[in-house]
This record gives sequence, structure tokens and C-alpha cells, in this order.
Amino acid sequence: MRKLILYISMSVDGFLATKDDDLSWLSVSEKEGEDYGYAEFYKDVDTYIVGRNTYDKILSLTGGVLPQAETLDCYVITHQDIEPKDGVKFYNGDLEALIHQLKSTEGKNIVCDGGGQIVKLLMEKNLIDEYIIAVIPIFLGDGKRLFMGEIDQINLKALPSKYFDTGVVQLHYQKK
Repeated sequence: MRKLILYISMSVDGFLATKDDDLSWLSVSEKEGEDYGYAEFYKDVDTYIVGRNTYDKILSLTGGVLPQAETLDCYVITHQDIEPKDGVKFYNGDLEALIHQLKSTEGKNIVCDGGGQIVKLLMEKNLIDEYIIAVIPIFLGDGKRLFMGEIDQINLKALPSKYFDTGVVQLHYQKK
């Protein structure tokens, strides 16, 4: 069965972005030639899920394109009724039903890339099978949290973490 994997970065103090959606702090971990396992990970992925706010942020950073739509089946979770465009499906239905439908079909893994609201919705229904979280060596002090709380307890099993010379620690957990 296909797995839903949260594959995301956060600051040491648990933030995805600053209050004003600035992501420039991610550059503290940039190193030429280092992709932190991104290319290898995506070999086993064929579906990409992201929230509307994160989608809009990606478009603002990439000149209006969602790079993942070039090779993956992409879903943007939104409250609006929007026609598909540029290889992106906009989904405003029951998120749990979508995940169950995707998991029940043939294919590779499904990746979620945020944001915090989508992660919370997925965690509320315990739909995430694995968590791969790159912790960037910076304290932001404030901003938009990855984990928003107000969910039931989810027990996890630790898988091997990866440590990089840039200070990034990539945590890896699976649902028990």
C-alpha cells in the first residue's frame, strides 16, 4: 500500500516560516552539491499534496510555476472551487476521503509538503504514515508553527536519523 509521508523542514524551535511567510532563513543550510536526500527520496514518490497558502508561496518563489507538477500528480488543498491548471488539481472535498482514495490505488508514495494547517488536518485523522523532518540549525523565535497542536496522541517509531555537516538533522519516524 502507498504511504503518505510528511517531508518538510522546520527551525529548531518548530517553525515553518516567519510570521510574514519569509523562508530566507532556510538558506543557512544551503551547500553546493547537497540536496539532503531530496532526489533519492522523490524516486519513490508520484503524488504531491500541499495546502493553498504553501502553493501560493511556492509560486511566488518560482515565477508562477509549481516545479513538482512537471513530474508528479499534484493536489492543492483549498476551500475554493478551482479548475485544474498547469498540471495541478485543486481539491476542496473531504481530505480524509482523498487520502484513502490515493492510498488504495496503485502507485508510489504520496508526499505532503505543508503547510501547518494541512499537517494538522492529516494528523487529526492519523493519516500520515511517515514523518521526515529536516531540522534547520536556527531559532526563529516566532512564526508559523509546523505542529499546531490540539490533536490526539500519535505514537511513532524512530527510524535512523541523518546528520549533515551543515548542522541539519533529518529526523525520520513512522507511525506505529
